[in-house]
Amino acid sequence: MDLAWIIFLVMLLAAAGLAWLFNGLVKARNLVSAAWSDIDVQLQRRHDLVPRLVKVVKAYADHEKDTLEAVIAQRDQALRATSVDEISGLEKSLDASIHQLMALAEAYPDLKAGENFAGLSEDLVDIEDHLQYARRFYNGAVRDLNIRVERFPDRLIASPFGFGTAAFFQAESGARGPVDVGAKS
Repeated sequence: MDLAWIIFLVMLLAAAGLAWLFNGLVKARNLVSAAWSDIDVQLQRRHDLVPRLVKVVKAYADHEKDTLEAVIAQRDQALRATSVDEISGLEKSLDASIHQLMALAEAYPDLKAGENFAGLSEDLVDIEDHLQYARRFYNGAVRDLNIRVERFPDRLIASPFGFGTAAFFQAESGARGPVDVGAKS
């Protein structure tokens, strides 16, 4: 075999390897985008549920106006957010406010037993379950992308072609604290 053919085969193998690495990075980046889209869908479902939930609670708890207004304001801020970090932070606040709103039902037995509230509560639990799964899937996709972007030899392709790391969707701040196992009366 002559030297020109050997050089040609080496260059062909190198080009094929670079194409394989590039395509893997594209796949990882697109998986992160798709996973974020799944989170976005669940967040939108939750945002759509909030006004209905507030309306039902408001009928029973007019004097809880501050809590109701805070929930609506946080929902509106979350809808306007654009970056993963900003959305993550705002969603933590909204989540806490929704939990506070749900706690109001404890003070109003008629509300808690009401058909509308019960249906909205079930919808919220369903949305939260889907959202938790979507967050886990997203963070797994981010982990995989970040590993690919930072490891060798992918790093040789990632940097020149603008592939960067992605931000994780962080846990709620209260999720890291100690768990209260005391009995409730």
